[in-house]
Amino acid sequence: MDLNLKNKIPAIYPFSVFAKEGGLISYGISGTGVTKEVASYLDRIFRGQRPADIPVQAPTQLELVINRKTAKEIGAQISPSLLARADEVIE
Repeated sequence: MDLNLKNKIPAIYPFSVFAKEGGLISYGISGTGVTKEVASYLDRIFRGQRPADIPVQAPTQLELVINRKTAKEIGAQISPSLLARADEVIE
């Protein structure tokens, strides 16, 4: 991440922690969404369902985090429509 900032290379990361720590954008699974899905799986297992009988599911919640401070540092323009769609914008 530091190398991207040093060389002013815009990058997109898979987890929001990267954008919160100085990355430009993250787009990936929501930590709270995954936690809820894991809880659902555990509930089914504790109620007696065999893990082999539970279908594998893809994450249903994705989140977009944009770090405007980093965008300014590297000279990247973020469109207003993308900012409007973001779940979180870091100033």
